Amino acid sequence: MFHVSFPGLGINDLPINRVAFSIGSFNVYWYGILIAIGLLLAVTYAYCNAHRYDVDRNKLIDCVIVGIITSVIGARAYYVIFKWDYFSAHPGEIIDIRDGGIAIYGAIIGALVGGLIMAKIRKMKFLPILDITMTSFLIGQAIGRWGNFFNQEAFGTPTDNVFRMVSENTGGVGVHPCFLYESVWCALGFLFLFIFNRKFQKYHGQVFYLYLVWYGLERTFVEGLRTDSLYLPFQVFGYDIRVSQALSAVLVIVGIILLIVNRKKDDGMRERTFPKQRKKSKKRG
Repeated sequence: MFHVSFPGLGINDLPINRVAFSIGSFNVYWYGILIAIGLLLAVTYAYCNAHRYDVDRNKLIDCVIVGIITSVIGARAYYVIFKWDYFSAHPGEIIDIRDGGIAIYGAIIGALVGGLIMAKIRKMKFLPILDITMTSFLIGQAIGRWGNFFNQEAFGTPTDNVFRMVSENTGGVGVHPCFLYESVWCALGFLFLFIFNRKFQKYHGQVFYLYLVWYGLERTFVEGLRTDSLYLPFQVFGYDIRVSQALSAVLVIVGIILLIVNRKKDDGMRERTFPKQRKKSKKRG
């Protein structure tokens, strides 16, 4: 049980329990529940909007099933790789995720690898899948990050800003609630890409490139505030480098380059996906 406060927001001594409920001696944690809810909503969104991206729904579900499995593997593998000093001495704990130890970037990478392999097998186009997948990811990320709140983890360095969070796990000191920053940013990102797809998207892949910039930009800054980051096993120019921060910066650069390179591209996506809207707008004109 934690007692969490957000003094700047007037919220004090909010009782938080990691365990949602128990079945006998088996505990069900809020973290898992929120991840599951985020996943369910993400999959539902992708399924209901697949037609907007010219994606076959049945084939998409095949990709989702494989992607879920590989996302779990990727999330754990990412964490273990960059904590190898510990896990090399405790190999029996590598597959034990009951006490945490997963990474969102590993989950994203794993989901994409598994999902795209299945897409290749099912003879599907990659870019439309990436467009709908990354928009869906933002739903899952926005909700799933609240699992960190119930675990009282993924927070940052001390601060006195209005959003500061205080609990037993922070040592009674106000800290950056990094999970909150990312949750809000991902929710706004979902709304942005949702509107962009319906109003402005010109070609398949454009939403995916925007996701790289949007999420990468936020993570580049917020990761620098966290106190539990994974680091590269070597220094760069004498500095310890946070893995996710470096990866985020690379994604921002790659996303911007791809948007610039494809800035004049128009594959007729809107004409194929929104023909009725097009006709109506022409009549009004």
